Amino acid sequence: MEVSDPTAATSKPRIGVLLSGGGRTLQNLLDRAALGTLAGVVVCVASNRADAFGLERARRASLPTLVSRDDAEIYAFLESHGAELLCLCGYLRLLSIPPHWRGRVLNIHPALLPRHGGKGYYGDRVHAAVLAARDTESGCTVHYCDDRYDTGAIVVQKRVPVLPGDDVHMLAARVFEAECEAYPEAIARWSRTRGADQR
Repeated sequence: MEVSDPTAATSKPRIGVLLSGGGRTLQNLLDRAALGTLAGVVVCVASNRADAFGLERARRASLPTLVSRDDAEIYAFLESHGAELLCLCGYLRLLSIPPHWRGRVLNIHPALLPRHGGKGYYGDRVHAAVLAARDTESGCTVHYCDDRYDTGAIVVQKRVPVLPGDDVHMLAARVFEAECEAYPEAIARWSRTRGADQR
């Protein structure tokens, strides 16, 4: 008779999510987790904005939520739910990284860092900058977070072409498709090492 491993369901890393907006990236992670293709399980969601629709997505998934702009309170919330990894999913504030969280915080940026990164470069502003620079390709970058904007070590990059006639929304849609693949891939890589190479 086959005996199931009682630890199998909990062997995947527990993920906390931090967001500021609609939560499409969170939804992608939740959908993949439901399909069993995410190398982790989302256990809680926090936001710096009470009106972020991503909080509603979290509540629909019966996940505990927090609204706060205090980094210490956010980390306490994550730790109270046993989060091992923090994924920034459209979080628009600079987050301080305590020593014991280094190598455990990932962010996704809608461009090929180091191009078009830094303070003020988020969302459609990034895509507009790509088009203004006449770049022939764009994409997304998942990277470790440090105490600066968009400068941590790169984990995964995905590239997409910039096509003739693209506007901001067309390019954004193509980049988001790449993001939907890149973040789960980065989480899988992290889960194999638990971020030990960045500590």
